[in-house]
Amino acid sequence: MAASCFLRKCLTALAGLLLLSFESLAASQIEDQTEQFFRSGHTNNWAVLVCTSRFWFNYRHVANTLSVYRSVKRLGIPDSHIVLMLADDMACNPRNPKPATVFSHKNMELNVYGDDVEVDYRSYEVTVENFLRVLTGRIPPSTPRSKRLLSDDRSNILIYMTGHGGNGFLKFQDSEEITNIELADAFEQMWQKRRYNELLFIIDTCQGASMYERFYSPNIMALASSQVGEDSLSHQPDPAIGVHLMDRYTFYVLEFLEEINPASQTNMNDLFQVCPKSLCVSTPGHRTDLFQRDPKNVLITDFFGSVRKVEITTETIRLQPDLGNMESRYKKEWMDEELMEPLKYAEQLPVAQIIHQKPKLKDWHPPGGFILGLWALIIMVFFKTYGIKHMKFIF
Repeated sequence: MAASCFLRKCLTALAGLLLLSFESLAASQIEDQTEQFFRSGHTNNWAVLVCTSRFWFNYRHVANTLSVYRSVKRLGIPDSHIVLMLADDMACNPRNPKPATVFSHKNMELNVYGDDVEVDYRSYEVTVENFLRVLTGRIPPSTPRSKRLLSDDRSNILIYMTGHGGNGFLKFQDSEEITNIELADAFEQMWQKRRYNELLFIIDTCQGASMYERFYSPNIMALASSQVGEDSLSHQPDPAIGVHLMDRYTFYVLEFLEEINPASQTNMNDLFQVCPKSLCVSTPGHRTDLFQRDPKNVLITDFFGSVRKVEITTETIRLQPDLGNMESRYKKEWMDEELMEPLKYAEQLPVAQIIHQKPKLKDWHPPGGFILGLWALIIMVFFKTYGIKHMKFIF
């Protein structure tokens, strides 16, 4: 009897130990998952996309910027968190054989201009001063919200720049230039003013690596299309337009981004390998010594995507819909639709379809007064031929 009682106590204690070990294991797994979820330390994403070139022969630079704009929007960054700066409007250029479009591929399949592009700074607004003011937040009070970078110390920021450059500078509209020292100091101001958590800088220009040589602020990762002394080459020539459509480095980066979705686990090390010298001709470079995290632990979506907003609640949520309320709501919506005026034909199609569709052939109708004039002509011919004495045969 005593032996069986002792055995029961031992089994109970063993079961308790096993239960505690399972609970601790589950708790550690939850902590690991939570740490993995918040490993980037950011709560919002921003993008500053800059094309610094004017004139038709720089078509590719506008296409570069609009292609990156399309990718970050597709991955979840809204227009309210994107500052888009285009120095020229290629879509409305008189030389454009297809107005209101900008293509990034020679097959003309992808219009990166689209129907919902929101350009924040255009034409002569794209200056070195305005760019630095956007980064540092030194903006006049009258500046609208859409032209501001409203980031904070929990923001991950993507900065993409393209244009013509040289050793230590990038030209703005062939009239001024920004140096690598000015750019480095602007990033330091951003860090001191707690305007970013992590920053990814990408530049596609000749001798692009020279632009990140002077960076000294923490948590900055930088990529460039070419090393010092190298040119960044163009890609995709199009005889119909007469210019190149994109630059090589951005072309292969965007091919890589097309395979990314918001749930992808692809990391920055994969981005470093997208354009080897055999494809780019130039030698792309990157700098990670200022960045605190290992690039293999940095997801592409930490910069090109958007953080999902999650609300934690302890309240019970009804997943089954209330059929009575739904029925009454559907009836109300149906009555509202009945009262609405029918849409016009032009309002029922997207703008792109309206622009590109062929004109519909109209049925021919004689103009007003045509029949009356025809009868008058017949009567005049009759009078001239037979005279008035034959009028009795008509009536």
